Amino acid sequence: MKFRRLREKMVSTQIEARGIHDQKVLGAMRKVPRHLFVGEALQDQAYGDFPLPIGEGQTISQPFIVAEMTQTLELTRDDRVLEIGMGSGYQTAILAELAYQVYTIERIRKLFIGARKILDQLKYYNVVAKCSDGTMGWPDEAPFDAIIITAGAPEIPEVLIEQLETGGRLVIPVGGRHSQTLTKIVKGEDSVRKTNLGGCRFVKLIGSHGWEED
Repeated sequence: MKFRRLREKMVSTQIEARGIHDQKVLGAMRKVPRHLFVGEALQDQAYGDFPLPIGEGQTISQPFIVAEMTQTLELTRDDRVLEIGMGSGYQTAILAELAYQVYTIERIRKLFIGARKILDQLKYYNVVAKCSDGTMGWPDEAPFDAIIITAGAPEIPEVLIEQLETGGRLVIPVGGRHSQTLTKIVKGEDSVRKTNLGGCRFVKLIGSHGWEED
């Protein structure tokens, strides 16, 4: 009951108040138990207006950023979504509430195991996950209706744009180590439309294909 009240407060004061209007996204944020995706010692802080550490140098994103990125994807119940950076699994669960199927990749095995366990406990059976380098996407399951990258990259990855359906949406933080611009890509028949959504800060995207920063 305590956590339910904190979730309601989080949605009304942090998310709705800042302009998130998609009722499906708001409903998912009200439903998913965010406190289960952080360590027990941090559960009382899980609904605060800030990111939290989840181990291995990674974080669970600020609730508003999760909601903003999700709303930007404009998901429907028929969509197949690719997530790069499963992390704690919280963003994955939000996506699973809204989409037909979620494919998610996490390169850190400890985080992958923990997130998969929680998602299974919560019965998110429409999530397909693997522990791997996500910088090349998941070509065997492409094309996707939407792709979300939950770590900062120095540029927009062409290989992931190629894995979008025509009309597909991609959201990614683009920039350097300390700050990025949240960017939305919409793939057309023979063009790509890019929209900058404002500043953000994510941990960096790391992989074996040239994404590391110095």
